[in-house]
Amino acid sequence: MPSTEEFAWVTLTTNDTYSLGALVLAHSLKRAGTAHQLAVLVTPTVSEAMRDRLKDVYNVVQEVNVLDSQDAANLALLARPELGVTFTKLHCWRLVQFEKCVFLDADTLVLKNCDELFEREELSAAPDVSWPDCFNSGVFVFKPSVETFNQITEFAVKNGSFDGGDQGLLNQFFADWATADIKKHLPFVYNVTAYASYCYLPAFKQFRDKIKILHFAGKLKPWLIQFNSETKTAATPHDYSHAKDLIQHWWTIFCDNVHHFLDDTMPIKPDNTDIASDNTDRSVQPEAGLAGALAQLRIGVERTPEQEQYENLMRRQCWESGQIDYSGADAFDNIWKKITQTLEAKPDKEAEAEADQTDNDNVNDNDNTIGYNKLLTKTASRLLQQTHNATPARPSSDRSPSPSPSPSSSSSLATNQGSSVAEAKASPAAATTNKLPTNAQKPVSSNTAVEQQPTTTTTTGKPQRVQPAAQATQPQHILQQSPAPTKPSRQKASRKFK
Repeated sequence: MPSTEEFAWVTLTTNDTYSLGALVLAHSLKRAGTAHQLAVLVTPTVSEAMRDRLKDVYNVVQEVNVLDSQDAANLALLARPELGVTFTKLHCWRLVQFEKCVFLDADTLVLKNCDELFEREELSAAPDVSWPDCFNSGVFVFKPSVETFNQITEFAVKNGSFDGGDQGLLNQFFADWATADIKKHLPFVYNVTAYASYCYLPAFKQFRDKIKILHFAGKLKPWLIQFNSETKTAATPHDYSHAKDLIQHWWTIFCDNVHHFLDDTMPIKPDNTDIASDNTDRSVQPEAGLAGALAQLRIGVERTPEQEQYENLMRRQCWESGQIDYSGADAFDNIWKKITQTLEAKPDKEAEAEADQTDNDNVNDNDNTIGYNKLLTKTASRLLQQTHNATPARPSSDRSPSPSPSPSSSSSLATNQGSSVAEAKASPAAATTNKLPTNAQKPVSSNTAVEQQPTTTTTTGKPQRVQPAAQATQPQHILQQSPAPTKPSRQKASRKFK
C-alpha cells in the first residue's frame, strides 16, 4: 500500500453548523485508527474561527467556490433546494496532491477502521436504499484529476442532474456503475442510512454490529437533535430509537473532543443580535449560529438561565428543521404549560388595554339587545313629544283633553307616528282636508277605544270629521268612550268585498 501522504479522507462543509459534523467525523476517523490524511473543502461562508478549529484536526483545509446546479425544477421535486450547492463536492477531484481519496459527507460517522477502502478503484460506492441500482454519493472512492473535474462539470452543464444534486449527476456520469464491475459495489455497511423503515429495521438490528460508517442522510442531523448539556444526553426521536446508542456516540465525541475547542466568539446568530431576540431573519440560513450557541454551553454542570437560553435557541432550530421531541421537552403538556405562562405573564397595561377593547367590543355587539332598545325608547319619546307640541288645539266640543303620550310607548308607536308628525308640523291645516286617510293615518280597529272625533264644516258645506295627528295612539286604559268608526279607504273596501 502506498504511503499515508498519498491517500486522504475528504469531506466538505459550507457553513459553521456542518463544520460541527466535519469535526466529529475527523475525530471518529482518528478514534478508528486511520493511517491516512484528512482534507476538508470549505466555502467562503465558513467563519475564520471555525476554520481554525478545522485546521486543528485536518491536514488540509482548502477553500473552494460554490458551484450551484441552478436546477430549481428538479430540486423542487426533492423539496431539498439546499442540495444545489452540493455540486461544490465536485471540487474534490481537484485535490491532485493525493493519489486516491475517499469522500465522506460531513453527516457521516466512522465506527470502525475503513482504510481498506483505498484498495478500491474509482468510482466505488455503496448502493442507495431508495434505488439500489444507483449508488449513494455520501461515501465513494475516487482518483483526483483536473481532467475528470472538467469532464464532470461539462457534463453537468449539458445534462444537469436527475435529482438536482450531486448524487443524480454522478450516477449519470458513472452510468455503468450498476453493471460494469461488481468490485466497485461497496458493501452496504460502508454507508448505512440511520433512518429505518419497513423491512429495513429488522436488517439494521441484525447487522448493526458490522456497520462501519453510519450516514445521517436526510433532514435529521445529529447536531439538530435536542441535547441536554447537564446530563450530556441526546433526546433521540422515536423514528431513530433503533440508532439511539449510535446518535449518543456522535454526541459523546462532540463533548470529549470538539466542544471545549469551540471558540465562544463564533456568531450565535447571522446578524449577531441578542440571543433572546426573535427578530432574526432565519429564512436565509435557519441553522446559522448553532455552533456559536453550542460554544456557550457548559457541559456536565447545572444549567443556568443563560444556559437555558442557548438550549432554547437550539430547540427552536430543531423545530425549524422538523426535529421535534414530542415525547420529551416538546410534549403537549409542556407546550401547553408554556402557552399558559406566556398568557399569564402579559404586562398589566397590555392586559388593561385588551380589557378596554373587549368592553368596547361588547358595547358594539350589544346594539341588538339593551342598547338598541334604549335607543328606540328615547327616539319614540322625542317623536311623541314633538307630536304633542305640534297637535292643533282641539275644538271646545271635545269632551276630554288629549292626554300626553307616555314615554314608555313601544318602538312601533314611534314608527307609525313618524309621517303623521311630519305632516302636522308642516301644515296644521292638513288635518282638515277631505282626502281619504293615508298610510300614516291608518283606520283604527274596532276594538280600540278612542275619543269621539269632532266634526267641522268645509267650504263645500259638507261635514267632515277632524282626525288629530295622534288619535290612533291614545292609550286604551285612559280613554273609555266607544270608538267612532272611521271610513276605510276605497282600496281596502274593495279587498274586503272580494
